[in-house]
Amino acid sequence: MRLVKMRGISQTYNTKITFLGTGTSQGVPVIGCSCEVCRSTNPKDNRTRASVFVETNYLHLLIDAGPDLRQQLLRQHIMHIDALLLTHEHKDHTGGIDDLRPVCFLLKKSIPIYGQRRVLHVIAKDYDYAFKKNKYPGVPELKLCPVDERPFYIEQTIVKPVQIKHLHLNIFGYRVGNFAYITDASFIPDKEKQKLQHLDMLVLNALRKEEHYSHFNLKQALSLIEELQPRSAYLTHIGHDMGLYEDISKELPAHVFMAYDGLEVFLP
Repeated sequence: MRLVKMRGISQTYNTKITFLGTGTSQGVPVIGCSCEVCRSTNPKDNRTRASVFVETNYLHLLIDAGPDLRQQLLRQHIMHIDALLLTHEHKDHTGGIDDLRPVCFLLKKSIPIYGQRRVLHVIAKDYDYAFKKNKYPGVPELKLCPVDERPFYIEQTIVKPVQIKHLHLNIFGYRVGNFAYITDASFIPDKEKQKLQHLDMLVLNALRKEEHYSHFNLKQALSLIEELQPRSAYLTHIGHDMGLYEDISKELPAHVFMAYDGLEVFLP
């Protein structure tokens, strides 16, 4: 159990969720853009590439490792990672894997990476120097662990993959206990929605207000949240054209929140 003090009251929590990044593939601000979101001085409007860190009583799980991972781990003072779960192979979700190197050194062990075989094949190609027989000294120690749609254990914790569509690409979301993380989704089959029932917290992508060909927009995300009825929901993978954090937050239902980089949420 983890003891956390909130508003002068000590409460015990089993799970801590830290949003490392909540932005799209370009991040926010976008290079060369002068819109009001990209010019905003509110730090909650600055978004690095999407990633989340899940701490339970037994496990420290990183979901996705984008190009901003180094600064995210430094910002949140994260030095212990037991495993990495990959949703899919796009670079905004895998481009920071080499930044696991110092974590491997600190832990003095390899870090297992879980994902679909197709995804891990890309990792083995892109980071081939980490998997050679005669490795260059100092490369990250990584172990590739292919998984399919069936639940699997990481130490004492069961992880349930959720099959979703990112346009035509089959990708994974993940459920750990009563927490689920879904990003880059444009469609979730009904049978997979059954895996998302009775959640304490659902994290779901919402790119912008306008429709998009490969991501849920705000209306679609809110509709799915209404259908699934989690106790709370947080929006992530948010683009600069969604609007300002303070403005959009006022439009959301009481149990739905805009996530932002560095946000920590504690679950019972």
